[in-house]
Order: sequence, then structure tokens, then C-alpha cells
Amino acid sequence: MEQNKEMTAQESLQLISNTFNNSRKEILRGSAKYFMLWGALLTVTSLVVYLLWHFTTKPQWNFLWFAMPAIGYPLAALIGKHNKAIPQSEVSKMLSGVWSVFGAFAITLSAIAIFLVPMRVSLIIVIMMGLAECMSGVLLKNWPFIIGGFLLGVGGAVFAMLVMGDAQLLIFTLGGVLLLVTGCIMKLQYK
Repeated sequence: MEQNKEMTAQESLQLISNTFNNSRKEILRGSAKYFMLWGALLTVTSLVVYLLWHFTTKPQWNFLWFAMPAIGYPLAALIGKHNKAIPQSEVSKMLSGVWSVFGAFAITLSAIAIFLVPMRVSLIIVIMMGLAECMSGVLLKNWPFIIGGFLLGVGGAVFAMLVMGDAQLLIFTLGGVLLLVTGCIMKLQYK
């Protein structure tokens, strides 16, 4: 005789909780290299733009920011080719959505600031970037993300209001370093 065993409500909730935690850990493990990639690109790009603008006094060097996604997305795709296939979960879809929305806003607002309406785009982007990192931390239940995002968003906003001109770009250098550090912490936590 075959026994028909149904799961209790408690067992079902435990299974869902275990599945979510395993998915979260896999996402954190897999995301570390992307945070390190984008952190490195942000750090290098911000320093290059800052130094070129500072020494030539030409803000047109800001157009180099558009090279960052042109370089970053193909590199991210290349890195992703070597990943083991992990099924998409709701958490990974939400996380991807958060950063896709950030990227779309950052590129669009930068283009608007350059071509249509001058605005303090550094202030806006640093707040959005901090918010995106903080929201990622909440989704992944990861305190380094939450703290790093909060420091970047709030500290970056204060910095962007106090500092004018080319020196504002240095907040993005700090942002890149924070992303790099967050990626390294994730890599160490989830080997």
C-alpha cells in the first residue's frame, strides 16, 4: 500500500522559507562579481572624467560616462556566460528590475541634463544609486548592501550639495569603491 502524505501548513511554510533563503544565497554569491565589475568601472570612469575635466577645465569630458554602460554591459554578459545556470526566482527578477530601472533613469536624466534642461544630475544619480543599492539589500536581507546604499545616497547627496563643479565627480569614485567593497564582502560571505 502506498501512503499519501500531505504537507502540513507549517511544513509548507518551512519549505518556502528554505527555498527563498537558498535562492537569496545563490543570488548573493552570483552577484558579487557584478558588483565588483560595476564598482571598478564606476571608480575608474569617475576618476578619468574628474582628472580630464579638472586639468583641461572642459566639462565635455562628462560624455565619457556613456562609455561606462557601453563597456560594462558586454563585460557583464561575458562574465554571465561562465555562470552555472540558476533558475530565475522572484527575488532575482526584482533585483534585476531595480538595477535596470536605475540604469534607465541615470542614462535618461543624464541625456536630458546635457541636451535639454540643465540640472544637478550628480545629486539625482547619487541618490538613486544609493536607493537602488539599499533596496537590493532589503530584497536580499543583506546589511552590507543596506548600509552601503544608505551611506552612498545620503552622504552623496550632502556631498553633491556642498561641492560644486568637477569635484562632485569624486562622490562617484566613493560610490564605486562602496560597490567594490560590497561585492568583496559578498564574495567572502558566500564562497
